Amino acid sequence: MKELKNLLKFETELYSKGFKYIAGVDEVGRGSLAAGVLAAAVILDPNKPINGLNDSKQLTEKKRVLLAKEIEEKALFYSYGYVDANIIDQINIYQASKLAMLKALSYLKVKPDYILSDAMPLFEQDIPFQAIIKGDSLSASIAAASIIAKVKRDEIMDKLARIYPGYGFEKHKGYPTKLHLDKLFELGPCPLHRRTYKPVKECYLKQMNLEDYL
Repeated sequence: MKELKNLLKFETELYSKGFKYIAGVDEVGRGSLAAGVLAAAVILDPNKPINGLNDSKQLTEKKRVLLAKEIEEKALFYSYGYVDANIIDQINIYQASKLAMLKALSYLKVKPDYILSDAMPLFEQDIPFQAIIKGDSLSASIAAASIIAKVKRDEIMDKLARIYPGYGFEKHKGYPTKLHLDKLFELGPCPLHRRTYKPVKECYLKQMNLEDYL
């Protein structure tokens, strides 16, 4: 388990410079074949430490859910931004991930003084920022954002699994597991699938007997 003081290195330095509302922002769902990408922005309360923060991918589902609840209870502010599959297909996943982050930041109830993002430059807004490579494992604020984003998106995928049954969205959350790929080619794409992603595109072309155009 990472020590909290190490994860607060960036935040502690910014607090010492007079910044008050430091927002960590991260997204989840880039590699999914279905549904949207979801970002979260979190402004932690320096007086309410949260132990156990880490990159959401390094935590068990049970631990993520418990931490997400604690983050929502202890954070000063948090918010979400979602960009659906249709927009991803129109503007590409990099731009969609950025848009989701910008949305999440805009939905915060206060304007941050400073932004810490997970590797994403955010020049489109007027707030100073630092894009940190692997920030979800180096910054407490980004880690917190990665955790609540992952938990929220998983909840969305569970709901979508009931609307579009048979694909196993509640299990793989849209990612390209063997189960998902098998069901994709068995059932064909549903409205949630990202048409520009290779396996989905191949499936559409197969349905239309256009494999020769791949």
